[in-house]
Amino acid sequence: MLALVGAGPATAGPAPSGPGSAAVPTGAVPTGATTAGATPRLANGTPVDSASAAAALARYWTPERMRKAIPLDRTAGSQRAALSKAGPTGRPGSTPPAQGRADTVRPLVTESAAVGKVFFTNPSNGLNYTCSASAINSPSKQMLITAGHCVHGGSGGTWMTNWTYAPRFRSGVRPFGTYAAKQFRTFNAWINNSDLGRDVAMVTTWPLNGNKIVNVTGGHGLSWNFSRTQAMTVMGYPGNRDNGQLQWACQGTTRAVSDGRIELQCDFGGGSSGGPWLREFNDSNGLGSVNGAMSTLATGGWNRSSYFDDSVKAMFDAQGSVT
Repeated sequence: MLALVGAGPATAGPAPSGPGSAAVPTGAVPTGATTAGATPRLANGTPVDSASAAAALARYWTPERMRKAIPLDRTAGSQRAALSKAGPTGRPGSTPPAQGRADTVRPLVTESAAVGKVFFTNPSNGLNYTCSASAINSPSKQMLITAGHCVHGGSGGTWMTNWTYAPRFRSGVRPFGTYAAKQFRTFNAWINNSDLGRDVAMVTTWPLNGNKIVNVTGGHGLSWNFSRTQAMTVMGYPGNRDNGQLQWACQGTTRAVSDGRIELQCDFGGGSSGGPWLREFNDSNGLGSVNGAMSTLATGGWNRSSYFDDSVKAMFDAQGSVT
């Protein structure tokens, strides 16, 4: 997770170019809200574009490597500002969640099968890290939502490698296996400027043994353009709770931040980045509507998320049918 620093004026740069990146127009949305996609790769540069590459990724993530992976964090000196200052750009809307197999349901607010732990390698230093993510219901039934900085290093960085997702991870136990990333998508404003107002990403995963992630664990809905004051359940794997080995939940009412984001005082540390901020969380099935993704931790234990507007919905529309 990132740490907070002051905001400064800037504008989003041009869309990236080169192999694996493609700008996607999103229509009449705010400046800097275009997105770019990429094919995930192994650390050796091999694209994860086949079942054999996904199997190689599964072999890479041994229990020892997972145990030693570092909860993603950044020092205050490396942080950028929330430049976009997103706000409601239309009427509020939500997509529906989808329930998975009956054996994934747990009537406990502290855990959801549709939330999991992410493992990846940062090519900038070769080290392994962890984040959080959640399954989101879309036409493909293969998509996750997480933080932008969990898939791309931002300004001057590149796409993460060896990226995999373990739903309802518990102290090394992976009850539903691991799902390799098949395609990344995040905002160009994050890629080019590390804009915390656009610290959101969506990831299409490979099916595991023929089973799509949402059909197995269930998937949350998506909400956008709602008030910044919302009753939320925040979930993820903070490294300052049980060493990031168990899923944690925090509930409360969010409030607005001056830079346009939202915040809730959960005091979740590194590793919780990308975890869902859920409206209308249902204890009986562990599902809700994602209305934020864990981004930063500020002074006093205040966690922050980008505001979800029409641009986030446009990303969902651009990626949600990719298989």
